Amino acid sequence: MKRLKIQVITTAFLLLSPALFITCSDKEDDPVVLQDSRWKTDQDALASASAAYPPWQRLSSSFSFLVESATASTISFEGADDADGPLVSLFLTDVNNWYPTKIFNYLYVSIAEANRTIAEADSSYSSASLSQSAIDLAKGRALFIRALAYSYLVGLWGETPLILTAHSPSTAEQTTRKPIDEIYAQIVKDLTEAEAILPSFDPIRSNPTKGAANAILARTWLQWAAKPLSQSEVAAIATGKTDPPAATWDKTRLEKALEAANKVIESGNYSLEEDYAKLWGVIAEDRSLEHIFTIHHDGDNQGDAQGNHQTHCPFTFRFDLYEDNHIGPSDVTLLKRFADNDARKKWSIIDQLYNYDEKIGNATPNVLANYKRYDFTFPVTSPRIAKFIHRNASLPEAAPSSQDGQPNNINRIEIRYAEILLIKAEAALNLGQGATTGLQAINLLRTRAKQPALTTLTQENLENEWYLELFFEQREWFNLVRWRKLVSNILTETPKYEYYKDDYATVAAIAASKGAENDGTNGKTKTNYPFFAKIYKHLHAKTDNVTGKFYRFPIPKGLKGNDLGITQNPGY
Repeated sequence: MKRLKIQVITTAFLLLSPALFITCSDKEDDPVVLQDSRWKTDQDALASASAAYPPWQRLSSSFSFLVESATASTISFEGADDADGPLVSLFLTDVNNWYPTKIFNYLYVSIAEANRTIAEADSSYSSASLSQSAIDLAKGRALFIRALAYSYLVGLWGETPLILTAHSPSTAEQTTRKPIDEIYAQIVKDLTEAEAILPSFDPIRSNPTKGAANAILARTWLQWAAKPLSQSEVAAIATGKTDPPAATWDKTRLEKALEAANKVIESGNYSLEEDYAKLWGVIAEDRSLEHIFTIHHDGDNQGDAQGNHQTHCPFTFRFDLYEDNHIGPSDVTLLKRFADNDARKKWSIIDQLYNYDEKIGNATPNVLANYKRYDFTFPVTSPRIAKFIHRNASLPEAAPSSQDGQPNNINRIEIRYAEILLIKAEAALNLGQGATTGLQAINLLRTRAKQPALTTLTQENLENEWYLELFFEQREWFNLVRWRKLVSNILTETPKYEYYKDDYATVAAIAASKGAENDGTNGKTKTNYPFFAKIYKHLHAKTDNVTGKFYRFPIPKGLKGNDLGITQNPGY
């Protein structure tokens, strides 16, 4: 089989180094894929479809850095403030930023591979070693991943080139931005065709199924029903600090979202885990019936394009409290968004964790009090995102201190059953069915979280359930854009934060307001003044710099710094 250099958008790609685990943004060598010119066996067909999936392995943590950092809830300290992650966090994202560059280009790499598979599946030929079932499965997988790629492209960049040609797309096809409705129509077409030929269920959740196709269809119909902003609508708000008018929902699309969500539910193949803890880590992979579709990861240097750094970046330095994590919660008050008895809380955001590698004396193992507790609180550090910290199996309140105890071969969850219930509730609410269908869906989540059932469903408590259930699962930015509250959320929520106060503005201000720093001896805790001054800077930059242009991200350059020839988004 010959080795093919991947090219798309007229550029050869420079990618990330899978050998470097500590950072999530180092550049890589040109990629290659193995692909024959014609399928001869079933294995050839499935290998061709599989070529569209490795680009996604490179993006598992990148989605976190791009869409999470561009909210009030998250800050990135991955390097100095002029590094790519912090620039997103400071609302200083531009065309040279690595995260939009990486995501935009790799999604088109995936699309190029999917297009080749779809074209080959549609070719007219016969082979004694090639079955129609393999051809259909390869095509279904390619259609699914192409649709998923375009759902991110249209969500993050709006009008975008719609490349459906398998080989040598024209310059016009590569650079002409298509209307949003045309892109969404193609996503729906691809997913509908995929759903018809994919298997009903696959225990390996990184293999697309009818359930996965219907799940992404439900998400797609909901996003499209909100009538996403056009280029001209974004231009009208690009330089101001106001949101666009609230959406007038498309009822037909809402009904389609509800219909697709119900197909997932009625299939009987997926359900809520009774225990929220069982959604995460090694114990959940390809076992949890709540996972509908995941991105497969083997781990760095294990045949993976890039290990799942989402498991690493929120807990980068583990129990070294004086180092800044690559990404984390923006404020201590976010803990208060969760009720203390909410079962989701300690698996979403934490302010303490026990170190399983630090026993106190020779005490009995697996007794919590026999291990050293670390507090992620002022005056040393801030809370941690908890979902991707690999806990000790017999003692979930503890984690190992060694980086070796944090596997990055865990699949990234793209969509799970809980999101289907949230989509159903939101579609129902906007169809006037909030008191019945919507309330029933939301209360299933609240019951699992051990929270009292709601008696009415409002937009406010719907938004709150989205936040609590999917905290740091890369949906908040998309939700705020759909609800047209991105700017106002930054401007109203961020100033309420503890670390937004001028008490944290500088080292001197913290010392004056919080007391003199000590040296950390005799049981005292050394105050990490620079860390909190840094948080203050990021929070104020968010409110200072946010404008309407952040309803989209900038059209980036190619991975080697070349101009892609695509009209730029407003304000960049």
